[in-house]
Amino acid sequence: MDTRDWYFTLHLQEKLTPEQADELDGLDRFCDGRISRVESPGHTRFSCLFGAETLTDAIAEALGLFADLPGVLVRSVELDEIALDDNGMWTPAVVPAPPSVEASRSPS
Repeated sequence: MDTRDWYFTLHLQEKLTPEQADELDGLDRFCDGRISRVESPGHTRFSCLFGAETLTDAIAEALGLFADLPGVLVRSVELDEIALDDNGMWTPAVVPAPPSVEASRSPS
């Protein structure tokens, strides 16, 4: 099987503390361009782009980066509509197509 790029987002259970953020900033494995921290009020997430044979392998590799960071827990993995499209997974079997404009109009 060929290696390909997989896009996804990891959401942390809790926002990073200043100490955790400083520790993470000092780790080379978080500075190689595959994972980017995004901070917002009360929330920390990571945008990920990992090369692997499967999406599961890519997610496992990304999760492994957090293995020895005390108190840092990943709550969820998100594949939004952009990631589904970039990953070649945007199909009716994965995400239902939106209703047609005609079907959503109410009769007058």
